[in-house]
Amino acid sequence: MNTRRLISITGALSLALTLTACGTTTRQQVGIGTGAVLGGVAGSAVTNGSTLGTVGGAAVGGVIGNEVTKNKR
Repeated sequence: MNTRRLISITGALSLALTLTACGTTTRQQVGIGTGAVLGGVAGSAVTNGSTLGTVGGAAVGGVIGNEVTKNKR
């Protein structure tokens, strides 16, 4: 595993743990954050560490996380 990928994965996991540790965050905020982190990691892996792929994956993951955790009325 190359160093750049290891740093990306470590940063993503740290961010996910930080978001879930906050006591005042809502379920939807955690879903958005988790989706963005997982999307960013996936985008980075698919595009071999491309910045555009990482940011695009994070954006798509955040939107998916938002939709999944939305309150259904």
